[in-house]
Amino acid sequence: MQLLLALLVLAYVAPSTEDSAWCYEIQTKDPNSHCLGPKEWPGDCKGGEQSPINIVISKAKVNPRLTPIVFVGYDQKKQWLIRNNQHSVEMSLGGGISITGGDLPAQYEATQLHLHWSEEKNKGSEHSIDGKHFAMEMHIVHKKVTSSSSSNKEQDSRDKIAVLAFMVEIGEKKNEGFQPLVETLSSISKPNATTTVRESSLQDLLPPSEKLHSYFRYQGSLTTPNCDETVIWTVYKETIKIHKDQFLEFSKKLYYDKDQKLNMKDNVRPLQPLGKRLVLRSHATRQLLSLPLPTLLVPTLACLVASFLQ
Repeated sequence: MQLLLALLVLAYVAPSTEDSAWCYEIQTKDPNSHCLGPKEWPGDCKGGEQSPINIVISKAKVNPRLTPIVFVGYDQKKQWLIRNNQHSVEMSLGGGISITGGDLPAQYEATQLHLHWSEEKNKGSEHSIDGKHFAMEMHIVHKKVTSSSSSNKEQDSRDKIAVLAFMVEIGEKKNEGFQPLVETLSSISKPNATTTVRESSLQDLLPPSEKLHSYFRYQGSLTTPNCDETVIWTVYKETIKIHKDQFLEFSKKLYYDKDQKLNMKDNVRPLQPLGKRLVLRSHATRQLLSLPLPTLLVPTLACLVASFLQ
C-alpha cells in the first residue's frame, strides 16, 4: 500500500514530457528556464520524416505534374487578427481562402500564417536551399478540405496539411505589402497579445504571381511539437524582399516572455535528416534559355540558310 501511495505521489509531482512546455534553443539558455529545447521535443519530433530540411537543387527531381498552384481568395482585403503566440507572430486566416492544383490531392483551406526569423540575415529561415539560410521564412498553413463522409483513416492521412514556405531576404526597398504586418508588432510585444492588421491581402505579401512557377515539394512534418508527419511542403524558390528596418522590427518589438526580457528571435528548428525521402521540383520554365547560346542559334541559322537557298 505504501509503495502504491509513493508511485501516485511521483506521478502527480513529475509532469509528463507531453505536458511540459516546449521552446527554442535560445530560450533554454535562460538559467531559470525549464522548457524543453528542440532535442527534447515530444510527440513525433524524432520521427523519420521531419521538417525542415536542406534542399539540394541538383538532387531535386523534376515532376511535370507540379504545375503552378492556384490561389483562391488570396486577393481578399481584410483586417486580419494577429497575435503573439509565444513562439511567433501568427495571423488567423480562413473565410474562403484556399489553394488547389500543383498536384495537391485536394483543396486546402488557409488557417494561419506565421514567420520564423533571426536578427541576422542568414540564420532566420528553417529550410535552407543548397546550404543557404535566409533572414526569415514565412509559412502559410492550409488544412485539407474533407467531406463529412470521409473516414477517420483519410482524416489522419499524411497529406492533411499543406504549407507554403517563402524565404525572405533583405532588400534595398521598403516592402509596402509587409508594412501593415510590421506596424502591428509593437501592439503584440507580450505573449498572447492580439490586435488587427489594417486592411490588406495575402497576395500583398507574396512575390508577383508570374514568379511563383518554381518551387520544391516534399513530404514532411510540422516544425513545432508535436511535429506531426502530415504535411505536404511547397517551398518556393523566388524570395520575398523586405527592407532591413522592417526585418529588425520583429526581433526588437516581440518578446517570448511577459516581462519582456527575452526578445523573440531565432525561433528556428534545426535542420532534420532527409533520409530516404525524395525532393521534387516543378518544371523549370524557359528551360531552353539555360542552354549555351550557340546551341540555340545553330538550328535557327540552319533554317534561315535553307530558306535563303530555296
